[in-house]
Amino acid sequence: MTRLLDATAPVRHLAEAAALAVRLLTGRSPHPVHSAVLMRGDGEGLVLSATDGALTVRLRVPATVHEPGEALVSRRGLADTLAGLDPPEARLTAEGGRVAVRVPGARFALPVLADAWPPTADLPPATGRAPGAALRAAAAAVAGAASREHALPIFTGVRLRAAAGSLSMLATDRYRLAAATVPVEATTPFDALVPAGLLARIAPVLGRADTVVLHAGGDLFGLSWRGGSVTTPTLGDAFPDAQFDRLLDVAPECVVEVEADALAHAVDRAAAYAGQQGRVTLQSIEGAVLVRAADPLRGESEETVKAAVRSGQATRSYQARLLGDALRAFAGEPVQLRIQPALRATEVTTATADLRYLIVPMRQPDPA
Repeated sequence: MTRLLDATAPVRHLAEAAALAVRLLTGRSPHPVHSAVLMRGDGEGLVLSATDGALTVRLRVPATVHEPGEALVSRRGLADTLAGLDPPEARLTAEGGRVAVRVPGARFALPVLADAWPPTADLPPATGRAPGAALRAAAAAVAGAASREHALPIFTGVRLRAAAGSLSMLATDRYRLAAATVPVEATTPFDALVPAGLLARIAPVLGRADTVVLHAGGDLFGLSWRGGSVTTPTLGDAFPDAQFDRLLDVAPECVVEVEADALAHAVDRAAAYAGQQGRVTLQSIEGAVLVRAADPLRGESEETVKAAVRSGQATRSYQARLLGDALRAFAGEPVQLRIQPALRATEVTTATADLRYLIVPMRQPDPA
C-alpha cells in the first residue's frame, strides 16, 4: 500500500514511536497485516498506526511532509532500522514496492506489504482528564496485581470506574489485590474492565504526559495524550462488587509502620532461604519487624527492620514474591502494614491511602 509518501522526520521521535508500537502490540496473529505499521503523511506530520486486531495504537511524529501519502511496512523492520541510526533526520520515500529510509551516507529499503489495511476502532468519547504522573504510578502498581492466567480472563483485567472527580482502579489474581484512586477532571461516569497488560506497558508513556484523556463508550476504552492514543476492547465481565467491598473493609489487629524500601530489601534477602514455597515470615516485635525464612537445604535467615508497632503484635507468613511486589509499589515511602486476624488479607498502604495493596497470608505448616 503506497501513495507517493515522501517525508523527513527526526530520527529520535520516529524511532521512539516505532519502538513503542512494537512494545505495545505483543500479541501474535496469523494475519501478516497485524505485524505491520501504517505510515501516513498529512499536513500535520506523520501518523504511525498499528493494530493486532483488537488493540489499536496511533502515534503522531513531527515531520515535514513533501508529498502526502501512506505506506504499510513491517513494524519490527521499521523499529530495528531506526534503532541503529544516529543522524538527526531521516527521509522516508516510497520507491515502487519499497519504502526507502535515507540518511547521509546510507539508504535502507523496507518492502511494502500488499495487504489491505484492516478497519480499526476509533477512540470512544472523552470522559475526563487525569494527571499523567499520577495515572502512571497507579496503573503500574495496580496492573501488577492482575492474573497472568488467561483461563480466567476476568482476573487479567484492571477494573476502572470513574465518578465524582476520581478514577478508581482495582485488580486481583485471587491471592493479592491492589486498588488505587486518581483525581480526574470533568468526569463522565464509566465502568470498564481493561487488559492489565496494556496498562502496564503504556504506564511509562503516560508518566511523560502532563495530561492524559480517558475515553470510554460501548465495549471500548481508550487513552490519549499529546502525540498518541491507544484503543482497546474491554474484557466485558464485571467484578463482584459486594465481595471486593468486603475485602477492602480492613479491620487490623496490628499495624506496623515501616519504610517500604528497607522492608523490601530485607524480604529480598530472606527470599534466598524461603524454600520451594517462597515462605517469608514477618513478626512484629517492640520497635521492629522481624523478617525470617528457613529451608532445610538452603539454611535460614533472620533480620530486624526498624518499625513502629501499634495495636498489638502479630506473626504472618507470605509468599516472598507477592510481598516484595507490594512493597516495591510504594518505593521511597513509609507504609503501614495493617494485619488482620487469622488468614484475612494484610493491607499495605500509606497515610493517604491513595494506593492499597492486599496480600493473603500463607497457612502455617502443620507441625511435624
